[in-house]
Amino acid sequence: MLPPNILRRLDLTTLRLFVTICEDGTLTKAARNAAIAPSAVSKRLVELEQSLGVTLLVRQARGMAVTPAGETLLHHARRMLHNAELIALELAEHAKGVRGIVRMLANLSAIVQFLPEDLRAFLARQDAIKIDLEERPSGGVVRGVEEGLADLGICAGTTPTRSLRSLLYRRDQLVLVMRPDHPLAGRPELAFRDTLDYDFVGLHAESSIYASVRNEAQSVGRPLRLRVHVPGFDAVCRMAQADMGLGVVPREVFALFGASMDLVAVPLSDSWARRELRIVTRDASLPPAASLLVAHLAQAE
Repeated sequence: MLPPNILRRLDLTTLRLFVTICEDGTLTKAARNAAIAPSAVSKRLVELEQSLGVTLLVRQARGMAVTPAGETLLHHARRMLHNAELIALELAEHAKGVRGIVRMLANLSAIVQFLPEDLRAFLARQDAIKIDLEERPSGGVVRGVEEGLADLGICAGTTPTRSLRSLLYRRDQLVLVMRPDHPLAGRPELAFRDTLDYDFVGLHAESSIYASVRNEAQSVGRPLRLRVHVPGFDAVCRMAQADMGLGVVPREVFALFGASMDLVAVPLSDSWARRELRIVTRDASLPPAASLLVAHLAQAE
């Protein structure tokens, strides 16, 4: 158990000052933001270091440098401040009559293909719950849930989920999108290795779809002729329409964007192109609102 004097020194004001100093490298901005004299900020930090028994910051010619112990505190301080903000937000929502807030991270595939209808159906039955949804690449979804930034996440099934609990959410099929006059148009399906003589449009470098495409090209010893990275599925289809190259998107995404652009879709026959999207949580003991949403999404398949 921590000594009481340590707990007293880990107050939110001191932690916020410490984080600001670490990020800015100087006491001045932290003091100005908190409307506290620099000498008072310095005194708080000295008392914090004495309470913890470690050196957190070292004065250098160009400002303050963070020690290894300071890096450890910085990591936890950011989480504590974030959680404090969430507490304030959720209590404010309860004051308005909202009985629960679910913090959720999801990759682009889930958000575009399935979540709009699934969340609409959930909220139609649970109108006292509010959902805070943020888009992240699959790896970022897992990290965010692990770090407690969200109650649950949805990521690609190929993403390592480490210690997180994982449940099936949905399945999808990747297709190649292209102009009707592309040499590969009209095929019933294609193996990815047979497409590598042509140019590609890729999603952003952190996307699980781009990682699969890049890894498959490497596994067959062929270069991927990538002409451009784009941030979203609509941009992939738009670039394919402009004859910039082939795009790889989920079948439902093509139905939403590609068909209206007079593009064609050819299914990929590779096993990795038949994907799972999975729900991840830290453990089974979720807040009631989050538990209800997980149960709803797990039945969506």
